[in-house]
Amino acid sequence: MKILYDTNILIHIEDPKELTPDLQSLLTIIREHGHQEFIHPASLKDIENDTDVKRREITLSKLRGYPRIHSPPKPDDEFISLISSPANSHDENDNEILFSLKRNLVDFLITEDRGIRRKAIQLDIDDHVFSIASALDYFERLYSRYLPKHTLLKECYAHDINIDQPFFESLKEDYPGFEDWWVEKCVKQSRKCWIYEEENMIKAFLMLKEENQAIETLPPIPSERRVKIATLKVDFSGSKMGELFLKMAFQYCIENQIYEVYLTHFEGEDDSLVYIIGNYGFEDVGKKVSNGETVYLKKFIADDTSLPPLEIAKKYYPCFKDGENIKKFVIPIQPQYHDVLFPDYSKRQMTFADYSEINIPGNAIKKAYLSSSKITKITPGSIILFYRSKDQQAITSIGVVDQQPIRTNDADELQRIVGKRSVYSNDQLVEWTQETVFVLRFKHHLYLPNPLNLKYLKEKNILKAAPQSITEINHEQYLTLKAGGKLDERFTVN
Repeated sequence: MKILYDTNILIHIEDPKELTPDLQSLLTIIREHGHQEFIHPASLKDIENDTDVKRREITLSKLRGYPRIHSPPKPDDEFISLISSPANSHDENDNEILFSLKRNLVDFLITEDRGIRRKAIQLDIDDHVFSIASALDYFERLYSRYLPKHTLLKECYAHDINIDQPFFESLKEDYPGFEDWWVEKCVKQSRKCWIYEEENMIKAFLMLKEENQAIETLPPIPSERRVKIATLKVDFSGSKMGELFLKMAFQYCIENQIYEVYLTHFEGEDDSLVYIIGNYGFEDVGKKVSNGETVYLKKFIADDTSLPPLEIAKKYYPCFKDGENIKKFVIPIQPQYHDVLFPDYSKRQMTFADYSEINIPGNAIKKAYLSSSKITKITPGSIILFYRSKDQQAITSIGVVDQQPIRTNDADELQRIVGKRSVYSNDQLVEWTQETVFVLRFKHHLYLPNPLNLKYLKEKNILKAAPQSITEINHEQYLTLKAGGKLDERFTVN
C-alpha cells in the first residue's frame, strides 16, 4: 500500500521529541509489512513557509529522505466545486494532497488535521483518511491473526530451526533446492512454524503461508485468499499428529476468515498423506507447471449443496448438512472423557498431562464414542451434540456420524474398529465387551461458540432434564439450539 503522510504527521515523526506510543506502534506496523511511505510536494511548501530558518532547513533535510509523489495533478474545477475555493496557501496545499488521494495516487492519507478530514467527508473519500489512532486501529485489525496453540507444540520462527537434523533429510532428497528455499523464503521472510520435539530432536513440523495469488497449474487456479500448507511432516506413527496439524491449519483458516487451503505433494505408491487429506476434502486439481507436483485444494464453504450429507461433511469439512431430514441427538459425556476427546475446548481446565503426554484421541479428528445405549435411529450423517455433564452441564461440541454404528461384544473387533480414537485403554475396551457395546464413529466438526447450559436447554424445551443417555431432539429444537449456540451459518447446509 502507498501511504501519504500529511505535514503534521511528518513533523511528529521527525521532531526530536519522543514519539507517542500510538505513532511508534503505527510506524512499526507500516514498516514491518513493507508499505510505501510518501510525502506530497505540497507538504514541503508548508514547511518552506516556516519563518524559523534553522528549523525549516533541518526539517526539510529530514523530509528529503522520503519518496515524493511525482508530478501530482492540480485540483480541477469539479473537485474545487465540491469543497469551495481555497482561502489561503495552506488550503491550497491541503487541496492538492486530497486531490492526489482522490485520483488514487496513494491508498491512504494519515493526518491530524480536522479540516482535511472534514473535506474528505465532502469528497466521499473519508474512509481513506486516517488519524494516527484510527490508522493504528485499521492496521492492527488488518494484520491481527489468530494463531492456533497446543501445549506439546513449540511455535517458533524458521530461523530458530536447525535443518541439519535427520528429520529434514527426506525433504532435502524429495525437493531439490530445499535448503535455498528454506533460507530465501522461510528464514528471510521470518515464517512461523509449529514443531514437536523429543529429546531436542524434531519429530513433527507444520508451516503455513497465506497467499492471494493464482496457483500455477494448467489451467491456472484463479487468485484467491487462501492458506498454503507449506510443509507438513510427521516422523512417528500412531500419534495422530498429522490430523492435529490439519485441524490446526483448518482452525487458522476459519478463525482468520480464509476459506480455502491447499498443499502440493509428489504422490507416491500407497501414499498415506493423500489418503489422510482425502478424508477431509482435499482434491487433486492439477499439477504445478514448475515441477509437476500435484496440487490438492480444499474449500470450507459448500458451493455444491446438493451432495449427500456424508459428502458435504467430507468435502467441505468442518461444514455439515443439518436440514430437516437429518436426525439430531444429544449425547452425555463425563468431564474427564470430554477433556480427552476435546482437549482444545476453550472452557476446559488444563492439566499437567497436557504438557507431558500425547493425547492421541484428542489429536484425532475422527473419534469414537462407546455406550451401552439400545438406540437404533442413529445413521451415518446424523448430527451428534455432546453434553458435558456434572461440572459445566452444557452442550459444547458438534460431530457428524461418519460410519454405520455397530454393536459388538468381541474385544478384538472393538479394538480394531476403535483403534486409538476412543478415550479408553485396551484393557478398558476388553471390559466394555463383557456386555454388548454400542460404538459411534464420528468426526468432530465444531464447538458451539456459545455453549448452552442446562438452564437454557430446559427453558427452551430442548431437554426436560440432564440427559442420562443418548437423546434424540427434533429439528425445531435443534434450530433453537443452533441459534442460541451462535453457530456460524456458513458452515451448515440446510
